[in-house]
Amino acid sequence: MIDKSNIEKLVAEFIKGTGIFLVTIRVSSSNRITVLADTIKGITIDECVALHRYLEKHLDPNNVDFELQVSSPGLDMPFGVIEQYYKNEGKKVEVVDNDGMKFTGNLKNVTNGGFELETEVRIKGKAREMKDISFNFDQVKSTKEVLVIK
Repeated sequence: MIDKSNIEKLVAEFIKGTGIFLVTIRVSSSNRITVLADTIKGITIDECVALHRYLEKHLDPNNVDFELQVSSPGLDMPFGVIEQYYKNEGKKVEVVDNDGMKFTGNLKNVTNGGFELETEVRIKGKAREMKDISFNFDQVKSTKEVLVIK
């Protein structure tokens, strides 16, 4: 079986100073390696291809057979690293807290400790109004970008 920590080291070597950040690495029992990476502006196909070639070159194919896939995380995937929060600041997201409550709103004021969500709430006896809700990262089960079609 392929050692995940070896892949993490190789990815770290490749992305150093490039603006690319690692989202996740998955290695299945059948040695299917999936590397998800991104940039603040969105990773390009050329960047994915370059990372794929680098990993393919540095992983020893004589040692064990493997299948390698390098891509960006999809819209349906929850955020895995803080850089994704920075990337999506100002965009509409869905947050599920540890109690299972869902909140939808605009992501703002991201820090290393948490973020704020500007969301529309119904006030008793009034129409809806905008309210900022603060979250610490340890209070959040998942966060996903919401696709807005204009």
